[in-house]
Amino acid sequence: MSSRTRARGLRAATAVLAAAVLLAGCTGLPFLGGGGTKDDGRPGPTGEDVPAELEQYYTQTPSWSGCGASGIDCTEVTVPLDWDDPTGDTIQIAIARHKASGTPIGSLLINPGGPGGSGYDFVHDSVDYIVTSDVLDDYDVIGFDPRGVNHSTPVECYTDSADQDEWLYGTYSSAYGTQGWLDELTERAADWTAACDANTGALMGHLDAASVARDMDVIRAVLGDTELHYLGYSYGTYLGTMYAELFPEKVGRMVLDGAVDPSVGDLDALATQMAGFDSGLRAYMTWCISSGGDCPFSGDVDAAMKSVRQMLDTVDARHFVASDGRELDSATVATGIILTLYSESYWPELSNLFTSLRKGDADTVFVYADAYNGRDAGGGYSDNSMEIYTAVTCNEGDLATDGVSTLDGLAKIDAAAPILGRYAAYDDYAMLDVVCSNWPYPVAELPTTFDAQGAPPIMVIGTTNDPATPYANAVSLSKQLSSGFLVSYEGEGHTIYAQGVACVDDTVDAYLLKGTVPASDPMC
Repeated sequence: MSSRTRARGLRAATAVLAAAVLLAGCTGLPFLGGGGTKDDGRPGPTGEDVPAELEQYYTQTPSWSGCGASGIDCTEVTVPLDWDDPTGDTIQIAIARHKASGTPIGSLLINPGGPGGSGYDFVHDSVDYIVTSDVLDDYDVIGFDPRGVNHSTPVECYTDSADQDEWLYGTYSSAYGTQGWLDELTERAADWTAACDANTGALMGHLDAASVARDMDVIRAVLGDTELHYLGYSYGTYLGTMYAELFPEKVGRMVLDGAVDPSVGDLDALATQMAGFDSGLRAYMTWCISSGGDCPFSGDVDAAMKSVRQMLDTVDARHFVASDGRELDSATVATGIILTLYSESYWPELSNLFTSLRKGDADTVFVYADAYNGRDAGGGYSDNSMEIYTAVTCNEGDLATDGVSTLDGLAKIDAAAPILGRYAAYDDYAMLDVVCSNWPYPVAELPTTFDAQGAPPIMVIGTTNDPATPYANAVSLSKQLSSGFLVSYEGEGHTIYAQGVACVDDTVDAYLLKGTVPASDPMC
């Protein structure tokens, strides 16, 4: 079973980091009638043949309206809560659209990553940064919130921010890595799962990528597109891969940037991801020490790396407390560090984190950890991405069945990533493993191979020192897909398209706008 590590799209991480620095049973709407035309002469639903029980979904005509952002309109689409029971309860999928300036090539569906990233907000708030201006001119750019996320019918667990704080930041009576700590974590996980079940219900068991891919096919059809043109970042690459496997004949032009490897188990993928963050930290150290100036480290890179591990080893005993009363622990420090490793443009912020921590300033570290966790300056939570991340991992992963204990899994991650791995895993892998091992819903039955036989060429982009989705993922996925082809970028950071690298942007645009497939990997 493949891993669904939390692989946040770069621009989603950019948005939360920018904000952080600045602040230092479901029921559906009635079905709409099919046929007719959409606004501005755009075609109505495709009218394709589908089983009778699915016609009500595939023949919807969306009702668009402005949604507060210049040039953006929004709608909702109805889909089954359970695709195995399409005549049962329904849920809503929220969509935001930026229209092409002229006659569009078609719709370009976007997902920024996660699990839990909001494609609706991505397009609504940041459409100019998602794709190049040429693609923005020639496609209707469509962002959607996958089932359970934010503006769609949402997952809800804790309704009190104080409970969410305790779940994400609470300290323990027993030391991390001990059986006593694991027992405490298990109790907290049971409370969290019970809250999800009480406040969300059956949707908690239907958040897997195959269900999302089927939702995407409905979106495609009601937008009038016979093929799905798609741009997925990070975890969004897995959604695209799943769609291609389930609907290869309906794939149009598909770009997968910052790839997830669907053939790797959860624990192995998390260990590889943590090793990627260690590699990103080493790249930061090399830059920091060579740049001099305000770098909080000096001398040898290896010694600086070891000093970070020593800091993580000792920070719990120092009991730093933030101005809001939260105690800073090693797992939260690791979370803050990881956020700043998503892009080399964040490296000055990482220097700020280390400098502040040396002074005993817990507030600065919490700024970055809060940004990662979607916690705002007022103590509330701006989205439900952490809930989705955990629930999706349990819905479609193998942590509950891999036969590895939580403590043994931590040891494996520590061996793969001996600087950050164990500490980052306390608030990530360990939480996931405990929740998923006691998950009250069946794990989804998903494809076990992803060759997407019959699909047209699919572009897979990999960055050589991507910390969140290591380059090997992209190489592997491009080989698994029968029509996959690789575009490599030699550099740092998580995802790369539409960030001003001409070689990458020109290659992607030629493919999206004209269907041009490079003769070989351009090795940008």
